[in-house]
Amino acid sequence: MTQQNHLRGVLLASSACILWGISGVAASTLFINNPHLTAMWLTQVRMISAGLILLVWGMVAGKHPFKIWHHRHAAWTAVSYGLLGLIPVQLCYFEAVRVGNAPIATIIQILGPFIISIYYFLFKHVTPSRIELIGMIMAFIGTLLIVTHGHLNSLAISPVILFWGGLSAIGVATNTLIPRTILPKYGALTVTGWGLLIAGLFLTLLQPMWRVHLTITWPQLGLLIVIILLGTVAPFLMFARSLSDILPTTASLMDAFEPLAATVFSITFLNVQLTSFDFIGGLLIILAVMALSLNTHKMLHFLRRRRAHSSS
Repeated sequence: MTQQNHLRGVLLASSACILWGISGVAASTLFINNPHLTAMWLTQVRMISAGLILLVWGMVAGKHPFKIWHHRHAAWTAVSYGLLGLIPVQLCYFEAVRVGNAPIATIIQILGPFIISIYYFLFKHVTPSRIELIGMIMAFIGTLLIVTHGHLNSLAISPVILFWGGLSAIGVATNTLIPRTILPKYGALTVTGWGLLIAGLFLTLLQPMWRVHLTITWPQLGLLIVIILLGTVAPFLMFARSLSDILPTTASLMDAFEPLAATVFSITFLNVQLTSFDFIGGLLIILAVMALSLNTHKMLHFLRRRRAHSSS
């Protein structure tokens, strides 16, 4: 791996995370300017459109996306990924943005890696390292500062924001854990494309999008296209491409750019007011996630060794 390739990978991963942050701000703008717009409708349109684009892209690239349905385990995993991974990570995130704002929703969502760490501790019996424990304490303090603003007897943000943000953080964990067994064989384009399409169609069965009467202006349509193309398809492709140049742990460190981008653009274009407690708490959470990401490869290496030992 050359230095040039490494730099390219870092730029692609960081740019992808910035675009994800911008998509949250674009969604917040839509909710502000169109009160009749719901997180459900926006998620349906985003998922179905992006899913179809990725699957067509996969067909053009010769990935044969329909092969995944030839194997029962892979098919069920793709369905589970869509319903239990992508729906909470996208629908619940948009709900948190709708009832709150993009910076706070994004900061709460990136707590997902700690839920993964807790999962490995409870079900895989992987004891957290010292740096992980320190990161958890930092993330807890950061979350406490955002939620209470230093007043432990009251909440500074609505419990509804905390509820939807917490579900989106759980979605980050399930979104990461569920498809890991089929990604190496079928590829990210196929797995994510089907996951998005399945999730979008399932939500449409629950609440048909054509029954929602909306008036979308041309600027709002532009924001919707930004969310689909620049906030979903483009960052996914960029992040997936970056993994060929840098390690996953390095790429995950770029997640810090997502809440930073959401914060900067929200303050600049939406005049969102954040307190010093929000900034300090967000910084603690970002540093904690970065510390956890640096140690993730050790945990995965341990799991591979343990799996190889048990199968021998």
